[in-house]
Amino acid sequence: MSTQVTGTTGAVDAGRPAPAAPAAASVTTSTKVAPAIARSWLLVPGTADRLADRIRSSSADVVVVDLEDGVAPDRKGEARRALAAAVAELERAGIAERPWVRIADAASDEWRTDVALLRGRDLAAGVVLAKVETAAHVRRTLDGLGGAGSLPLVALVESALGVESALEIASAPGVTRLAFGSGDFRRDTGAADDPMALLYARSRLVSTSRAAGLPGPVDGPTVARDAAVLAEASRQAASVGLTGRLCLREEQVGAVHQAMSPSTSDIAWALGVLETIERSGIRDGSDLPRLARARGVCDAAEAFGLDLAVASATSAYAD
Repeated sequence: MSTQVTGTTGAVDAGRPAPAAPAAASVTTSTKVAPAIARSWLLVPGTADRLADRIRSSSADVVVVDLEDGVAPDRKGEARRALAAAVAELERAGIAERPWVRIADAASDEWRTDVALLRGRDLAAGVVLAKVETAAHVRRTLDGLGGAGSLPLVALVESALGVESALEIASAPGVTRLAFGSGDFRRDTGAADDPMALLYARSRLVSTSRAAGLPGPVDGPTVARDAAVLAEASRQAASVGLTGRLCLREEQVGAVHQAMSPSTSDIAWALGVLETIERSGIRDGSDLPRLARARGVCDAAEAFGLDLAVASATSAYAD
């Protein structure tokens, strides 16, 4: 089960109807999930109380200290100082892990100060660049940080121009993933907060990510505190091919992980496919795509620390 399938890291279409709310496979270990396949990206304002504690105690796959829209304009300096202080506190505690940092867009006045803060300093594991509309925004930012390879960069696409330039952005050297800024996209286009209204933008980011050889993109957050709304929105995002979500609160992380991880039934189906093809070989032209999806399910389950043993391998290899 070592074969990797690019972009197959979240809830996986197994070629058959899935339950409306599949049960997540049980987690057996506290697995560190790589940002390339991270499901939850928790935005924590740089001005949040006990910032270091929030970073080290979060169950999110990635914690992002927000220096952009999550911080009032007159508190930007405070947020930058708090980030440096939080990282120093983590160092004193013997914690080498660093948060990601969301910085201002490359066309803003705050961008230069954010980049200067991070350049040449061990403050961030990576950068989420806000409001990316062209590959030039990426190049300018990475040049400011010290050149391509200085820090991995997630490009947050938040406008009609950004969506239409998505392939150019995704193909820019240094971009490791796309993310969808759904709130600002709606403000830019007048689109409703409705899955159908946002389907084109989400699908385009999924398609361009795949074309550029990137993992599936990260979806925008659910603002509502209703757990059912969060769960449904996360399932819808996963069904389109997004493999992560921005989160605004720690309590959202669990629902996002459930929606973006293979369910017990997904794993059972995948193990059944692998067992049947190992026993019977390739039978027709549909077997190779099924085999790739099955390997992707198992790879994702292992990467997320899910227990494959709880899923029965007795699923029939049929539809």
